[in-house]
Amino acid sequence: MSSRTAEPPAIVSAVQATEPVAAETRAVPATRTELQLSFAPVVKSVTPSVVNVYATTISQRATSPFLDDPFFQRFFGGDGPFMDSRPQKSQSLGSGVIVDGAGVILTNHHVIEGATDIRVSTNDGHEYPVDLVLDDPKTDLAVLKVKDAKGATFPALAFADSDQLEVGDLVLAIGNPFGVGQTVTSGIVSALARTGVESSNYEFFIQTDAAINPGNSGGALVDLQGRLVGVNTAIVSRSGGSVGIGFAIPANMAKLVAETGIAGGALVRPWFGARMQPVTADLADSLGLGQARGALISEIAPGGPAEKAGFADGDVILAVDGFNIEQPSAFDFRLATKPVGATADLQYFRSGKTEDKIITLEAPPGTAKPVTVSGNTRFAGTTVETVTPAVAQELGLPYDTHAVVVRGIEAGSPADDMGLRAGDLIISLNGDATDDAERFGKLANDRPQSWRVVLQRGGRIVRAEVSG
Repeated sequence: MSSRTAEPPAIVSAVQATEPVAAETRAVPATRTELQLSFAPVVKSVTPSVVNVYATTISQRATSPFLDDPFFQRFFGGDGPFMDSRPQKSQSLGSGVIVDGAGVILTNHHVIEGATDIRVSTNDGHEYPVDLVLDDPKTDLAVLKVKDAKGATFPALAFADSDQLEVGDLVLAIGNPFGVGQTVTSGIVSALARTGVESSNYEFFIQTDAAINPGNSGGALVDLQGRLVGVNTAIVSRSGGSVGIGFAIPANMAKLVAETGIAGGALVRPWFGARMQPVTADLADSLGLGQARGALISEIAPGGPAEKAGFADGDVILAVDGFNIEQPSAFDFRLATKPVGATADLQYFRSGKTEDKIITLEAPPGTAKPVTVSGNTRFAGTTVETVTPAVAQELGLPYDTHAVVVRGIEAGSPADDMGLRAGDLIISLNGDATDDAERFGKLANDRPQSWRVVLQRGGRIVRAEVSG
């Protein structure tokens, strides 16, 4: 690769436009001098922007004799009511990246998940309490902001255009592996658009052989211009340490999350309104496509954007805004990096012909805020969301599902003690349908002598009665 001069970046804002990258000829080092080039200049410029993240959580440990009762095991999976839960404090360690001079920091959702207290420390030894301003489990990203910054300006990294990355590009990974202190490792981009790594909704990872270990999560993956190309998030390892297979969330996804956190808004992603499946070799032959690529539309939500735009079952999306779509995850990623109201140029294959449609991206229908139950009720501490067609698609449910999904359970709450879990679908309470979050909230605040609960967990319908 041709040498690239690393100049220390100025203080920047995450909302600045992505830096354009001119086309260039990449070449392997041709001389001994080029092989002896040092990464030190770029390391000096970017390490002040990488922080350590300390997240304190309170967990519950059940110690009840009811754990062995078959009824409680069937309904609650071993976490039933009347549990004697003892709070335990634990602390996780991760990394983060300053992306705005006002003290805005990107990290992983899994680093701060369930935290009651979050603090960060910079490489010059200063420690700061931070607020969680946006948490996005779907991308495994979270946005933090330094409390009471008092006008201080923090060194921030600029975002690169991660679509400009190529396999073989040199990158540096920076974080705090195993808590030993800030560490820099080098490697190359080993692959792009990797999927099947995590259970997040938007998998389109950058793979690198730069050493990434526990504690690196949320840290920076940078190019030789000192720009953020990805947020380190996962590794493949049997031992728990690096074996040269690490993954980072692309900067183009991270940038959208950071901008939303800085603006203080809610993160609403476009919804296409169709289920998709990969195109196998057999499908490609039967369709006359000639090559197994693209995202095949297998089902369309009634009244959704795909139906209104004229798409039909059997259409194959081949490209979005000129970017080839090899599989459905690539389509999801491309739409998720664009704001609601923007347009997207979709190239698709139908009946032996390739055509184009320009669509305006819409928000999911029936988008409503989750409802958290509080007060003197067995369901206090439960956060539920209405299962709209978009939520049903996310959860792999039929579009006409009528229920609420449990999005969160407060640790130590009555709902936690009762054994409800995130992901449960609550279908009815005492015979009343719970197909709307607001309705569930009202029903849950009744005071009956007992509750007849019908829910779906792990694909099974469970019916149980608990005291009021």
